[in-house]
Amino acid sequence: MAKTFDLFPDAPTGGRARSGEADEAGTAPGARSAPLAARMRPRTLAEFHGQEPVVGPGGSVRTMIDSGEIGSFILWGPPGSGKTTLARLVAESADAAFTSFSAVTEGVARVREIIAEARARRLASGRGTILFCDEIHRFNKAQQDAFLPVVEAGVVTLIGATTENPSFEVVRPLLSRAPVVVLAPLSRRELAQVLYDALGDRERGLGEAGLVAPEEVVRRIADVADGDARRALGILERAAVVCGAGGTLSVEAVEAAMQHRFAVYDKSGDQHYDHISALHKSVRGGDPDAALYWLGRMLDAGEDPLYIARRMVRMASEDIGLANPSALAVAMACRDAYRFLGSPEGELALAQAAVYLAGSPKSNRLYKGWGRALSRARETPGEAVPKHLRNAPTRLMKDLGHGEGYLYDPEQPGGVSRQQYLPEGLVGERFYSPGDKGWEADLDRRLSEWRKQRR
Repeated sequence: MAKTFDLFPDAPTGGRARSGEADEAGTAPGARSAPLAARMRPRTLAEFHGQEPVVGPGGSVRTMIDSGEIGSFILWGPPGSGKTTLARLVAESADAAFTSFSAVTEGVARVREIIAEARARRLASGRGTILFCDEIHRFNKAQQDAFLPVVEAGVVTLIGATTENPSFEVVRPLLSRAPVVVLAPLSRRELAQVLYDALGDRERGLGEAGLVAPEEVVRRIADVADGDARRALGILERAAVVCGAGGTLSVEAVEAAMQHRFAVYDKSGDQHYDHISALHKSVRGGDPDAALYWLGRMLDAGEDPLYIARRMVRMASEDIGLANPSALAVAMACRDAYRFLGSPEGELALAQAAVYLAGSPKSNRLYKGWGRALSRARETPGEAVPKHLRNAPTRLMKDLGHGEGYLYDPEQPGGVSRQQYLPEGLVGERFYSPGDKGWEADLDRRLSEWRKQRR
C-alpha cells in the first residue's frame, strides 16, 4: 500500500482504487461506450472540481445559480477547464432548455433556427432557452452581431465559450451584454481528485476494473495533463487498457498512453505573447533559471527560434543597454550562431545568450533617453541646426556661415571643445543620464567631466 504523497495531502491513498456510489441522475450523457471523460462529466456542482473563485461561495457563476437570476456571460479558459460542463449545470439550475452548438461546424443559419425555437418555446410554455455557443471566437464580427438583439431582448440567454482572449476575438457590444468569466487550468491537486473519482466510480468510471493506482502514477498523469481534465482522463483510460483489469497502473503505461505530449501553445495567440513576456521579464529580473525554463517551453512548443533571438537582441538594448555594451554583441552572435547551426545544435547558443543577458547588469537609461529624445524631436521639427554644425561643401554655403566657428574636439585640450551641439531652443536639455551599474558608471563620470569642460 503506497502512502499519500505530499502534493495531494487530501487525496485518497494509493493502492486499489476506492469504489464510489453512482448518483441517482444516472450516467447520461456518459453511456458506457462513451470516452471516460464524457462519462465522468460532473452532474452537479458538488462533482465539479476546480474554479473555486467562480463556483465557490461568492463566485460569479455560483451567485447566479443560487439566486436563480441567470444572465448571459462568456467563459474564457483553456481546454478541459470545464466550460461546457459549467454551462450545462447553469442551464439545469435555471430549468431552462439547453441548446448547444459549435461555431466551428455550424453557422448563422443554425443560430436563426435556435432563436426561432426559443421564441416558440417562450410563447408556448414560458420556458427560457440557454444558448451555448462553443468556440464563439470562430464567428466573425458580423456573425457575432447577430446575437445582440436576441440577447438584449431576452429571447435567449447566451453562454459563449472560448479558448482565445475575448478582448481581441469578441465584439465589444457583445462583451458589454455578456461579461467574461475566466476559468483557470486545473491544478495538479484538482486533477488528482478528478482521476481518483474516475478510478473509484463503479457506474461511470473504472471502479469495476479493480485497478491498483500508485500515487506516483496519479501524480505523473496530473503533471503531464497541463491543467486539462479531459486530457488527464484520456491518459488514464488508455493506460488502464494497457494494464488490463486488475492490473497495476505504471508510469511506463502512462508514457505509452501519452505517446507524444503536445504543449498548450498557440504561436499567434495569448500563449505566444505570455511566454515571450515571461522570458523577457525573467531576463530583466536577473533569473537565468527562469529564463532557461521559458526558453525551453517555447522551443519545445515549436516557437520560431529566430523570433526568440530577435527578442533577445531587443532585451540587450532595452533592459541592459550601456550597463553592458557587450550584451548586444552576444545577442547578435546568438542569432548568427543559430542561423549557422540550426536546431537542435543552435538552440544552445540561444540558451547561452539567455543566461548571459540574465546575468548582465541592467539599465533602461538608454531606452528612456531615446524615448525622451524622440519625443522632443517630434515636438520641435522646426529647430534649426546651429550654423557651426552645418555642412559646407560649396563656396556659397561657406559664405553664408555654414560650419563657421566649428571646433574639432580631438584637437582641443582634454579632447572636448566649448561648443553646443543641440539646437538653440534645446540647449541644456538632458535626455540620457547614465546609471550607476556596469560600464554606465564609468560613462557617467566621463560625461560629467566633459560637461564641466564644455561649460
